[in-house]
Amino acid sequence: MEEMILDAFERIPTNKRFIEEGFIAGVMYGDSVKEATSMKVQTVELIKILKKHGSNAKIWIKYGEDKKFGFIKEIQRHPVTAKINHIDVQLVSKDQEIKMQLPISFKGEANVTDNLLELKIYKTEIDVVGSMGILPDGVSVDVSQKKLGDTITIKDFDLNKQIKITDDENQIYAAIAQMKEAVTEEVTAEAVVAEPVVK
Repeated sequence: MEEMILDAFERIPTNKRFIEEGFIAGVMYGDSVKEATSMKVQTVELIKILKKHGSNAKIWIKYGEDKKFGFIKEIQRHPVTAKINHIDVQLVSKDQEIKMQLPISFKGEANVTDNLLELKIYKTEIDVVGSMGILPDGVSVDVSQKKLGDTITIKDFDLNKQIKITDDENQIYAAIAQMKEAVTEEVTAEAVVAEPVVK
């Protein structure tokens, strides 16, 4: 696994909303940390990690001389601008078992569309329990060969056998359906053929 390091800096908590150009407020807790520690991280560096590894990215937090392992537990955004204004980082040991939601990436959707079908997504994350060291940043499913009526279920995920999926075993994450535009065109064509000829 690529070692992602996020530098964190001291932040003195106040009653006022945190506003500092180029930084995002945060807090880290867990593992050997007795009390939650207020911190701030550079906006640019955080965005890079999130784009590459997702919202639950596993990272090393470097705070002063200390470097601890953990993951991004929660991201808070502004209700209007959707900009990140706070993050929670949970510190854990690599062999610690935790519960996490892994984002699902659906690959090959273009091929589905080419066949005049569409991918209907019902759930974008999968709930799992496993040790931090073996949990991936996310899971991907190849849907390029799926046909009309096919569904994406737990059986479609290729995860380490030591990782337990806690979702319902009958959970449907996505399904292949007829493209709406194609259905409309077919109905219209049938209507034209069935239209009686006026003499």
